[in-house]
Amino acid sequence: MSETSPTRSAVIELKDERRAMHEGYVFLDEKCLLLAGEILRQLQAHAALQRTLNAAQDRTVAALQAAVARHGLHGLQVAPAAGDGGRVLQRESTALMGVKLQAASLQGRADAAPAAVDASPELEACREAHAALMAAAVPLAAVAGNLERLSAEYRRAVRRARALQDVMLPELDRTIGDFEGRLEEMDQEEAVWMRKGAR
Repeated sequence: MSETSPTRSAVIELKDERRAMHEGYVFLDEKCLLLAGEILRQLQAHAALQRTLNAAQDRTVAALQAAVARHGLHGLQVAPAAGDGGRVLQRESTALMGVKLQAASLQGRADAAPAAVDASPELEACREAHAALMAAAVPLAAVAGNLERLSAEYRRAVRRARALQDVMLPELDRTIGDFEGRLEEMDQEEAVWMRKGAR
């Protein structure tokens, strides 16, 4: 119960406060719906990117097995790797309800590897498969980060909306009801006193 004295102006102020709280609850409810919709879109993108990554991983494993079969594990370990100087990480950022969303990709081609003593098509296929695997992992990582941020914001908005709906608004309604009841009693008492005074 509020410490404020039950006056008509206090009831008006409390009703204004309740209206503002209700608008805040409606806003948070709509925010939750928008965030949930974006989470679903990001989950669909994540599933598609995960399939792409899994396919790239399967190709990488097959290329690695072929390279190991041709060169042996030691021969593969000493083979020079391709450089990534020609590849650039590109990111685009947007925002939804204050949540930063990113899209990322690897642009360009990997630098050619230095000439190996025992170069082979299997070795080159292994390099290309690993480069494709890295290129598939980058957008998936960006979407995974988006999902983490969206999920955290969604939980925060739901907690705030529930606090308004389940705690603050009912408490304010009880206070307003109590004040209005006490004002009505005071009005009745005043009417009784006025009738007595008129007699």
